[in-house]
Amino acid sequence: MDLKEYESLIVIAVKQLCENSRFPQTAEFRQHGSISIYEHSISVARMSCWLAYKLRFNVDYASLIRGALLHDYFLYDWHDRSKEHRLHAFSHPQKALQNACEDFQLTPREKNMILRHMFPLTPIPPYYLESWIVCAADTFCALKETLRMNDMHLKKGRGAYQYDFK
Repeated sequence: MDLKEYESLIVIAVKQLCENSRFPQTAEFRQHGSISIYEHSISVARMSCWLAYKLRFNVDYASLIRGALLHDYFLYDWHDRSKEHRLHAFSHPQKALQNACEDFQLTPREKNMILRHMFPLTPIPPYYLESWIVCAADTFCALKETLRMNDMHLKKGRGAYQYDFK
């Protein structure tokens, strides 16, 4: 398999998750910056596949993709000032897992990816290799989105690279 095949698997997985579930609602909630949870989840799935492919890890790609797509399936706007969302960074994996279990049949690997993706903020580390990959991919994508690095382009100018903000 190559990276193009993984993109096809992601498209198929997104379509399957959108059928008879609340997954399309993730497009309504903002995650980091102007990025929706839906967009963020797809980015994490892509980054997870890229990491596994580049590092030549032997992983279950179907589970990796589903776990990455569902890791933030908490279905609320955490930016709303509310007591319920005050500890979002620590509590949302449990809510995401609860929602995912209500809507889908999950493997133990997928459950672990959802529940442990915030390590070390949540103290119990991931168990599976796929869970570690999603954890790393989520951290990278969140940082990129928070710093709005998808809103800028690298331009070469006068022998040095500069950021060109849109």
